[in-house]
Amino acid sequence: MRVAVVGHVEWVEFARVDHVPAPGEIVHALETWQEPAGGGAVAAVQLARLAGSCLFLTALGDDELGRRAARELGKLGVRVETVWRSEPQRRAFVHLDAAAERTITVIGERMGPHGSDPLPWSELEDADAVYFTAGDAEAVRRARAAKQLVATPRAKEALVPSHVELDMLVCSAKDPGERYAAGELDPPPRFVAQTDGAAGGSLVAAEGTTSHWTAAPLPGPAVSAYGAGDSFAGGLTFGLAQGSSPAEAVELGARCGAACLTGRGPYDAQLRT
Repeated sequence: MRVAVVGHVEWVEFARVDHVPAPGEIVHALETWQEPAGGGAVAAVQLARLAGSCLFLTALGDDELGRRAARELGKLGVRVETVWRSEPQRRAFVHLDAAAERTITVIGERMGPHGSDPLPWSELEDADAVYFTAGDAEAVRRARAAKQLVATPRAKEALVPSHVELDMLVCSAKDPGERYAAGELDPPPRFVAQTDGAAGGSLVAAEGTTSHWTAAPLPGPAVSAYGAGDSFAGGLTFGLAQGSSPAEAVELGARCGAACLTGRGPYDAQLRT
């Protein structure tokens, strides 16, 4: 099974708190830690845990945090191929509250690879599936060489001008940054998977037919919502890579998202083969 991600990384500092501070309030962190994350990184680690390995084409800041992110993702089983940018590595600060919800502050612009960057793009031609989270239009076109191409609406600035047909677009019914409206992409995706948290989600085909899936049961208490959606996308991409139907792929994605919810941060409880 050959899978890959084309996308971005954020260096994330996590703080577990009883509740997110109200304006002017001071709260004390119960626990803190740091690790590389962001949509591209989390999906790549989930794919590596399901497929045994995952190629990750990305762009990182040529600084201490960018270099550290590459090393630590490698330790998590991801083969990181990066182009180094002169700007600082993108960072984020995440509050994790007692209800397992995450609240995110992002620092810096999203960095994704360009199709003209000296990366092993030709390897995508042999990929069973690629998940795209960030880059430019040419990077989308290069990713389309894979048998299956999945993407997030957060990459619309690259998806729209690429005029590439996606096999699946993974969007959210709740997150404003991950919503999709019919007609935004030309050609339209073959399928759109719209997640809705505990309510499950909807799978919409290009011809207009819609089916629904139920949320997978949590294998333990909910601990952290951070990375659940990205783990869902990674699991869905793996499902398509192994030849599952779209409906079967979203069910696998739902199991991955549910598993992630029970872990401390995005990687502790991700589903494995």
